[in-house]
Amino acid sequence: MAADGDKPRGWLARLKAGLARSSSKISDGVGAIFAKRKLDAESVEALEELLIAADLGVETAAELAGAIAAMRFEREVEPEAVRAALADRIAEILAPVAKPLELDPARRPTVILVVGVNGTGKTTTIGKLAKRFREEGLSVMLAAGDTFRAAAIEQLEIWGRRVDAPVVTTKPGGDPAGVAFEAVDRARAAGTDVLLIDTAGRLHNRDELMAELAKIVRVIRKKDPSAPHDTILVLDATTGQNALNQAQVFRDVAEISGIVMTKLDGTAKGGVLVALAERFGLPIHAIGVGEDADDLQPFDADAFARALVGLEAAETA
Repeated sequence: MAADGDKPRGWLARLKAGLARSSSKISDGVGAIFAKRKLDAESVEALEELLIAADLGVETAAELAGAIAAMRFEREVEPEAVRAALADRIAEILAPVAKPLELDPARRPTVILVVGVNGTGKTTTIGKLAKRFREEGLSVMLAAGDTFRAAAIEQLEIWGRRVDAPVVTTKPGGDPAGVAFEAVDRARAAGTDVLLIDTAGRLHNRDELMAELAKIVRVIRKKDPSAPHDTILVLDATTGQNALNQAQVFRDVAEISGIVMTKLDGTAKGGVLVALAERFGLPIHAIGVGEDADDLQPFDADAFARALVGLEAAETA
């Protein structure tokens, strides 16, 4: 999934609209704090509290407030200047983790395991990724490793038909590790470019479910010791700071290689993505701001930062 600049028309507008609830919280708050007043200790403290409330996290909020304090302390400052400075610093934090999902053409198949808690949108994310890979001319296979929900198997089969990709399934309640094992076998035999493996939504605080995820990884490695080549954690932006707990536990169990964040259009907690970047430094491959396939796009640090604080995206050459 290359960030080649060929994003659908209107993506930046959709990104800004999708982040509207998050950005209004920050933008309106900055306006209220700095309207016709100087930058002083009181306003800096109010800004830090605003950023914490916007789910950027305590440490990140303190760092951003400190950066603003260094601008024009004890002098009047315009809200627009504060928003621009925030966007610049947020973009600096996010830039090192803004990494598209890149495939090694020498690997056939590239095995991508998709994990996360219940309701984050894993199966839909897999379908959207499959669509993008197929548009890039790659062959794709899907594996319905969420065997606990018949609806998840059906949903993946629908995506398979939609993008012309075979789907490896088993009966509801079947062994998910067995599905993964068979899928790697079949994808290798077929010379498939990409194998996307769905997994059941599991609570990050349920040890037995996390142990099962570790088993899936072990079984995959019996077929290919280097796999999974990517393990993507799908996080739901509406969970706010709880996303940090999920990232910690899943990273320990499944060696997470990157993040996709969904449902940014349904929350005022979009700032949690900045906290995730600051704490874990995990690659952020893509973000979702809607249900349509094109509403999942490669992550752009500058565009996200400006949209988060309510500014127009910078013009690109």
